[in-house]
Amino acid sequence: MPSRNQYLKELRREYLKAEPRKAKSGLLDEARKRTKLERKYLIKKLKPKSNLDKLPGERKRRKSYYDNRVKTALVKCWRIFDYPCGQRLEPLLKTATERLRKLGELNCSDKTADKLKTISFRTIDEKLKHQKEVERQKRKYHKKIHPLLYQKIPVKVSFEQDRTKSGNIQIDLVEHCGSSAAGEYINTLSNTDICFGWWEGEAVMGRSQERTQIGLSLARGRWPFDWSEIHSDNDTAFINWHLFNYCQKDQLGFSRSRPYKKNDNCLVEQKNWACEKVRWLSAV
Repeated sequence: MPSRNQYLKELRREYLKAEPRKAKSGLLDEARKRTKLERKYLIKKLKPKSNLDKLPGERKRRKSYYDNRVKTALVKCWRIFDYPCGQRLEPLLKTATERLRKLGELNCSDKTADKLKTISFRTIDEKLKHQKEVERQKRKYHKKIHPLLYQKIPVKVSFEQDRTKSGNIQIDLVEHCGSSAAGEYINTLSNTDICFGWWEGEAVMGRSQERTQIGLSLARGRWPFDWSEIHSDNDTAFINWHLFNYCQKDQLGFSRSRPYKKNDNCLVEQKNWACEKVRWLSAV
């Protein structure tokens, strides 16, 4: 299209200067062969004032029926109903919108409420697309609960941990919750010496800071040699002031792995399967 219009602009200069009618007719015949356009359409294009001189503008977007007020109310309902998909949320909006307004959970106008009742599941998924990405990024890159504490605990990768001396312990929690993580369940506190491979486990109910620290003390009491450093992942069961003060009091080193890098804690990860999970499966 741009190249064709460029050709017609050049042709228009000759067409407007051509005085005999036959000369103009010849130019029209030539343009018709090259562009495959109709003769009358070419005559309109080659006039002194035609749409060839118009600059390509942006296409006007149709005004959205479901505006930002509807989107805000939709996100609110989506969170209330625990982030369902569009197909599940559509019937809920039709039946529960007025109920939510009466309970004070949803504050919107009658016009917005009527739009929520008629919105389709495809439009719901389209309107929530950006918000879903925002929630996904929040879960992935959530703020640390104790940012100051994370700065105090150094990060060590696998090759930076001294494997020639005993007492450097990698720790981890193994969950025994089955297919559901709801409620309280037993966790195994797994402890591995990275020099000798010595392993000790301790059952801990739940994931509280105090219980984790007590389980760590019990496993340490059964160890055949002294501890010098503890290395954990970024689990909040370990990265807390309770365990940090425990290490400071007993003069133990405390380091952590990089976020989402299991290879920094690879030795205890191996023992989790080799020792604890095999024992659990045999007991079942």
